[in-house]
Amino acid sequence: MSDLAFFRFASLHMLSDEEKEHKDEILRLTEDVLQAHGIECDAKIAKIPEEELQKILEEVRKLRKRKQAGPGQTSESTQEEPVYIQ
Repeated sequence: MSDLAFFRFASLHMLSDEEKEHKDEILRLTEDVLQAHGIECDAKIAKIPEEELQKILEEVRKLRKRKQAGPGQTSESTQEEPVYIQ
């Protein structure tokens, strides 16, 4: 399912080169965000407007930044307000 979302991110030129290189990680995090949004099929992903895709990608980036910081480390990303997914 998240393959289609990744393809849409890439085709709309939303991904950095570094994100493209870490496709598996982006796919895994995208899957988490899509599940949190209740999006469970390719048909829904295909219909998501570009603005909503951008919001999903922003959430993926925040999750990735937190995971890269690791537990117990303080960084700007871990001090931000928590991300609430609707």
